[in-house]
Amino acid sequence: QVQLVESGGGLVAAGGSLRLSCAASGSILSINGMGWYRQAPGKQRELVADISRGGTTNVVDSVKGRFTISRDNAKNTVYLQMNSLKPEDTAVYYCNVRIRIIELGPWRDYWGQGTQVTVSS
Repeated sequence: QVQLVESGGGLVAAGGSLRLSCAASGSILSINGMGWYRQAPGKQRELVADISRGGTTNVVDSVKGRFTISRDNAKNTVYLQMNSLKPEDTAVYYCNVRIRIIELGPWRDYWGQGTQVTVSS
């Protein structure tokens, strides 16, 4: 089995910073892409940023210049550093990790449990 454990969410004033972490553990053979999504009340889940196995990053325009995604392959962990937070960043943040658990097996997407980020104005 595979587990993803997120941490780092919370309540912060506008302009503040938070750092999210997502650690994958369990029967993992290999990890491919890793990413962060968010879902605000009444809205669909949306991509925030993702990072390839080799470290190539993609960050959506709404957070570009404020959020940075990184990963530590030795720790099977992905991070999201969020600076200059705005009230519109308020959402539940989910990590997504593409994992292979058996040799030549399929890649599967796993999701974290979600962590609440609330930015007060």
